[in-house]
Parts: sequence; structure tokens; C-alpha cells
Amino acid sequence: MNKPLKLVFIGLTLSSSWGNGHATAYRSLLGGLNALGHECLFLERDMPWYAAHRDLPEASFCRLAYYASVDQLGEVFADDIRGADAVIIGSYVPDGVDVIDLVRAMVPDCLCFYDIDTPVTLARMGREEEDYIARRQLPLFDICFSFSGGPILTVLERDFGVQRAMALYCSVDPDVYHATGEATAWDLGYLGTYSPDRQLVLERLLLRPARLLPHRRFVVAGPSYPADIDWPANVERIEHLPPEAHASFYSRQRFTLNVTRADMVALGWSPSVRLFEAAACGVPIISDIWEGLASLFPEGQAIVLAKDTQDVADVLETMPETSRREIAQEAAHIVLTGHTGHARGEELAAAIWGFQALPAKVGTGFASGNA
Repeated sequence: MNKPLKLVFIGLTLSSSWGNGHATAYRSLLGGLNALGHECLFLERDMPWYAAHRDLPEASFCRLAYYASVDQLGEVFADDIRGADAVIIGSYVPDGVDVIDLVRAMVPDCLCFYDIDTPVTLARMGREEEDYIARRQLPLFDICFSFSGGPILTVLERDFGVQRAMALYCSVDPDVYHATGEATAWDLGYLGTYSPDRQLVLERLLLRPARLLPHRRFVVAGPSYPADIDWPANVERIEHLPPEAHASFYSRQRFTLNVTRADMVALGWSPSVRLFEAAACGVPIISDIWEGLASLFPEGQAIVLAKDTQDVADVLETMPETSRREIAQEAAHIVLTGHTGHARGEELAAAIWGFQALPAKVGTGFASGNA
């Protein structure tokens, strides 16, 4: 029988969901790992932006600690890092290149990278932007967990020298994300931080339908939207919603919109955590289209796909209520049986146990004399 694991995560943020999707993804995963009996330490750089917007300053499911600099990380948490069964460094960690080099030099038993931004990471590497991970560092990890699945896993191993690439999609905590039973407030809503490439799709699939259907109600929640956006009168704006308000927000929508960043559309197989969260709350999803989505949510059965404004308008105006409910129920079933934090924790633990069982650990290069 495999023993419980002692895990150290070094990630962008666990404490603040402001302007990022990392916090809720980590909360679900670490909550699942905790329920499975594993011990987790999450190390977060103490950044002013997140410190001012912390909605989880302390966590019940793990030990959460902060560090002020890369040097302090090495000085204060060296024993934790060296004593862990695995150290998992996430994408977008401040000074990530230096953090990776520091942790690797401590020779952890298993060194992992968790890329919650795989398409963005590869696009940045193509532009030689290497602030949180350098291309030379990818082969240094024993396991690279990827937000994206599908063919990119083979590409990572074949073209980037990754030792073991494994999909580790985001997940949802069903204790936090569930239908609340509240009355419907909006016909279509969207939750997401402003992004220039997503804004073009949001315009096509929500703002234009709002102008076309003035008798319908719409809502957009999320920070950082420019002041010069022309919001239709029937689109309500909410600047920020903390995670504890997400379930209520989703539950009050007749449909919710999923919009995917351009890099992720290009790569495919990159489900946003918002997909899983919305489905768990029992709201049917209208989504933009990308490769791999149908393998997770079959079109017409568990999700509605939209190419243009008229597609969205037709759904809002003509879809029977029975069909709307059936789509929502199938999506919820898919998520609650395969995309919870518990399920994802089992996947991560199995991967680390599998690495521990290998006869020789050569991934970090230390055993083979490449240090």
C-alpha cells in the first residue's frame, strides 16, 4: 500500500483569487489531496497585489506560508523542500527561473512542474520570454503536469526534452461549487478577468447578443476591464466576485458563457477551471469552439457551441427548457464524476507514487551525473 505523501507546492497564489485562475485551481487540488490524507505545504511569494486582495489568508486543508524573496525561500524552507516526497513548482511564480534553479540545487526526491498555462508558456518561449520558466529547465523536472492534454504532451517530450508529460486538468470543489436554487437573474453571464484576446470573443458572443436582444438580461463579472468599453444597457457589470460568491453567481444564470484565450484555442485540449465550476453549479454552458472540448463535454449533450452572435441569440430565444436542463445535468454528471479536486488529487498522487517506484530516478539529472 502506498504511503501518504508529503508535498510542497510553490505556486503563484493560493491566498488571493483576484485577477487569476490559479488560486481556485490550487484550492480544489490541495483540498482533494488533503481529503486523501496527504500533507501539503503551499509557498506563496508575498506580493502586494495579492496581499491587498486575500480572500483565503489561511487554509484549513494545507499549511500556507509566504516568502519575501528567492533567497528567503531557500533559507527558511530548505528543510521542507528537502524533506518532501515531491516539490511541485507552478507556472507564473515570480522570479520562477531563479526559484526552479534554487529548488533543483536542493536535490528534492521528485521535482515537478505544474503548468496551469501551458499554451501561454509555449507561446512565450517562442518569443524568448522566459520569466517564470526557461526552456532549458523543462528537462530538469521528473514530471511536468500540464493544464493542456492531447497531442501537446507528445510535443513536450519529443521537442522540449520533458522527461514525463502528463495532463493534470484543473478541477472543482463540489462543496464550494454547487447549485444554490436561487431565482434566475440573468439569461447569459460571463465570469473572467479582462484579456484583450478574449474581449473580441466576448464582444461577439455576449455584447452583440445583448444589443440584439434588449429584452434579455446579461452580466459580466471580473476585474481590469478598460473604462472605454461600450457596455449595452442590459449588461450588468460586477468588478470582482470572490470564490465564495461564484456558486450563487452561476446559479442565477439561465446560461453561462465560456471564453477561451487565443493561445489555448490554438493548442486545444485546454479546459478552463470555469468550465468545471459552472457545470458543477448546474448551469448550461455556451462555449467558443476548440479542439478537444468535445472529448470532455459532448456537443449538444453536455455543452452548446457557438461560432457567432446569431448562434447565441438562437439558443437564448429558442432552446426548450427541457433541453436546457438536460444539457446542464449531463455536464454536472461529467464534472462530479471525473473532475473534482479529489479525482485530480488521486491522479497527481498516482503519478508521484509511480515515479517513486522506478528503479532509477534520472529525471533531475543528479543520478546520472548531470547536475
